[in-house]
Amino acid sequence: MTFFRIFPFCIYFKNGRLLSFYKKPFKCYLIFYHSFMYIAVLIEIQTVAYNSHTAKFPLIYFDQNYHYFIIFFIFTVALFFANQILTKMINTETQYMGLNLRNPIIIASSGLTNSVENIIELEKNGAAAVVLKSLFEEQIRYNASHTLMQDGYTNLYPEAEDYIRNYTAENDVATYLRLIENAKKAVDIPIIASINCVSDSEWEAYAKKIEAAGADGLELNIAVLPSDPGKDSRENEKIYFDIARKVTKELDIPVAVKLSYYFSGLAKTLTTLSWTDIKALVLFNRFYTPDIDIEHEEITSSFVFSTPADIALPLRWIAMLSPKVKCDIAASTGVHSGTALIKQLLVGATVVQIASVLYKKGFREIGSMIDQLESWMERHNYRRIDDFRGKLSVFEVENPAAYERIQFMKHFSGIE
Repeated sequence: MTFFRIFPFCIYFKNGRLLSFYKKPFKCYLIFYHSFMYIAVLIEIQTVAYNSHTAKFPLIYFDQNYHYFIIFFIFTVALFFANQILTKMINTETQYMGLNLRNPIIIASSGLTNSVENIIELEKNGAAAVVLKSLFEEQIRYNASHTLMQDGYTNLYPEAEDYIRNYTAENDVATYLRLIENAKKAVDIPIIASINCVSDSEWEAYAKKIEAAGADGLELNIAVLPSDPGKDSRENEKIYFDIARKVTKELDIPVAVKLSYYFSGLAKTLTTLSWTDIKALVLFNRFYTPDIDIEHEEITSSFVFSTPADIALPLRWIAMLSPKVKCDIAASTGVHSGTALIKQLLVGATVVQIASVLYKKGFREIGSMIDQLESWMERHNYRRIDDFRGKLSVFEVENPAAYERIQFMKHFSGIE
């Protein structure tokens, strides 16, 4: 038993996947090697002392103690080869917002994360964490108005109308809090809540309730479309900073901010925002976009899911900002394969968030992406993600201008 107690590593399996690798370099064979040499020296000294009195050939006493050499030689060789194997094992563990993750794949806020049953299946298929579907203040307000209209309460006195509105809102929030509580009981991976509000006052109240329900973290889904010509960029940006400061001041759990690229000074805004108490930036939010039905001459919804081509925008900005911001970065939108995952890690992303690819291909795609990552790491002799994360960020590449170039040239595009 003593032999096994000294091993400073831990390997365990769950749901058919390797979750944790050795925690320290496996150098036990050195201990046995030195023990072997120490005993060898002792035996040699005893042999010399023995032969000084008996005048026998020194190897005679050695032969009487050969089993010590055999035992320690076997231990030394076995541990040496064990070390060679373990040092080549791929470790995909990482940290995001201070949370320990078994790999860098997080399921983005979507309908996929709106039930405990789905969350259980996502964990089984290898997801490292989930971001719950956002709690939308606009949706809560709509539900309240819909209840009033549906039940014919449009002419109630103000107090009754307020009661119905508040009851509907509280019921929606309570349902969301139950989802958090039940998900925490059902799985071991981190549960990150998400809220999307349109008024400053509601953010803080919702955030406190979410923390009390047991969420491991909170993602603030802030969406301000700069469409009002009467507001300048500073007014729009101030909303993000005010919300981030209000929420982080009240919470102990880590907070991330998911936002768009609609900024006049995107690099400056995101860098400055990272200096607040937030723990991560999620780049970028995927918004609803309108389209036009020319036959019926009406507004319709555009494409709901992202495509692999959508990776280009977050890839460029993560490459340029990852060395400069003071917090983690989650790459969102356009990650549809293990190749896309590796690209985002190479430019400096801490993790990726995926959803559209799971709608299209199913939950098993998570395992496929992890396998692609591990295979690539093995081919390139990377043992940990930190060995290559950010290797192709703007500060590390030979030609950083490639990330800042915005005009096509024949040399780069290959197109006349």
